[in-house]
Amino acid sequence: MVGYRFTIPYTVRVADVNYGGHVANSAVLNFFQDARISYLAHLGPFGELDIGEGCGIILPEARVSYLAEMFLGDRLEIGVRVTEVRKSAFVMEYRIEREGKPMAEGTTGLVSFDYQSRRAKRLPGLFRQAITDFEAGQDGT
Repeated sequence: MVGYRFTIPYTVRVADVNYGGHVANSAVLNFFQDARISYLAHLGPFGELDIGEGCGIILPEARVSYLAEMFLGDRLEIGVRVTEVRKSAFVMEYRIEREGKPMAEGTTGLVSFDYQSRRAKRLPGLFRQAITDFEAGQDGT
């Protein structure tokens, strides 16, 4: 997928389809989450509840653009990348394709969050560096 160093395959399941016979709006956010979890694991020992220094991530903002219908059994490719890194937050961008054609795109704004103190915190340095290295192609892959 052009412009995305990290992608995952996904086959549309029965649970993803709504009464209209196509992928439900809510399922697309789940697709994004699956890709995000895989991306974090690819970076290192990271996950949504642990990006280092006692922090996880919290998602206060999501945007989705639906470009075409997706159906049961469709084989999709989901790309994810980090497009912006701030002091305590970062933005992930997603693209879903079927046979090279765009089906949906979107972004999520994610904040470094200390679940113990219930507050946003600065992005952990190792996590920030892992993102920077990977997106710049300096991670050895």
